[in-house]
Amino acid sequence: MVQAIVNLGEREDRLLTIVKGKFGLKNKSDAVNFVIGKYEEELLEPELRPEYVQKIRNIEKKGKFTSYKNLSELRKEIENA
Repeated sequence: MVQAIVNLGEREDRLLTIVKGKFGLKNKSDAVNFVIGKYEEELLEPELRPEYVQKIRNIEKKGKFTSYKNLSELRKEIENA
């Protein structure tokens, strides 16, 4: 376990206290770890959510994608749209 001394502003301290209380955490260290975990889940290369994967599979099954043999076919469709 790594220990660190962290300087927080008054606002940040209040936010950690709110997170601690809202999620029933024991101390502010747990609150910091919780916030870091949420940050990792949401912003650092999140995996595709199962409902999103299912949505993409449904789109693929319904055939909303069009295949083109070459670029000129695609250009023709775009120009005629």
